[in-house]
Amino acid sequence: MHHLHKVLAIVAKDLAAELRTREMLSAMFVFALVVILIFNFAFELRAEDQQTLAPGVLWVAITFSGMLGLSRSFIREQDRGSLEGLLLTPVDRGVIFLGKMLGNALFITVVDLIVLPVFVVLFNLSGALIPQLALAIVLGTLGLSGVGTLFSAMAIHTRAREILLPVLLFPLIVPVIISAVKLSAGIIDNLPFAEIQQWFSLLLVFDIVFAVLSFIFFDYVVEE
Repeated sequence: MHHLHKVLAIVAKDLAAELRTREMLSAMFVFALVVILIFNFAFELRAEDQQTLAPGVLWVAITFSGMLGLSRSFIREQDRGSLEGLLLTPVDRGVIFLGKMLGNALFITVVDLIVLPVFVVLFNLSGALIPQLALAIVLGTLGLSGVGTLFSAMAIHTRAREILLPVLLFPLIVPVIISAVKLSAGIIDNLPFAEIQQWFSLLLVFDIVFAVLSFIFFDYVVEE
């Protein structure tokens, strides 16, 4: 409970800082919305079955908008000169990682859940799918945030940090994205849970493995 309180304190700090400016949330929301609108307009002109392409569009929007938030996770701390102070606090580095990871996951999930109803309407999907798609989004976001937080901390020490993060991150999160797309496709196609259970389980396993490995390596990354 003692560590949990410290983790939540870091999440609350990031949330309060973001609510003062809303810069990151606004950028992520606009980017995700623009991606969905552009793809919907293009597919309406050329594609016969938009629903077949819908899961890919959803996760392109989630992944790239999430990248905007992840890239600012530690850069904001560094720009304000508070990164050293955060690392010097008398808490385990793992607590800092968990706080930053949960904060990133919260920001990405909030943006995606706001965009989700727009996505459902534009692609002519049933509103009953929203809770199930929301679950897939949360699971995929946790996997993205786990590795993304680690590489965001790593990228701040480089000059090309905005470019380096996606270059390092995308190859590693391919399993998460594929599992999330397959799970979302099964939900949209109204497949029985037994047929998509393997993708649900695979996504859950990747979330746990990536989070644990990122937790372990975070201390070495910030020491560099």
